[in-house]
Amino acid sequence: MVRYLTYLAAIAVGIHGVIHFLGIVVYFELIEIADLPYKTTLLGGAVDVGDAGIRVFAVLTAVAGVGFVASAVALVTDWRYWRELLLAVTVFSLVLTTLDWTVASAGVLANLAILAGLFVIPRL
Repeated sequence: MVRYLTYLAAIAVGIHGVIHFLGIVVYFELIEIADLPYKTTLLGGAVDVGDAGIRVFAVLTAVAGVGFVASAVALVTDWRYWRELLLAVTVFSLVLTTLDWTVASAGVLANLAILAGLFVIPRL
């Protein structure tokens, strides 16, 4: 049963990571997504980072995405430091999703759920 839950958690973390890649395709203007419009502002429109700034932000979100996918693999393969990796990438992602709150509020909630899970679930 524990192994099943491990795989389920890894799938959820991996999906969260893949969702992070939406920033690249939208903020590099590769595709248009109605619920994730291209913009150059963060913090609810309070800070205009420009075209270059939003692309740097998109790359950072992709880095977080890679971190989540790596964390999912680390969890499944029972890598010794999977918790530390997942904790670090989740905090990083929480900062990014908070900066882009207007379109990433669900990401904030997902990050908080992951953090809660890391602190509530006993060490395996």
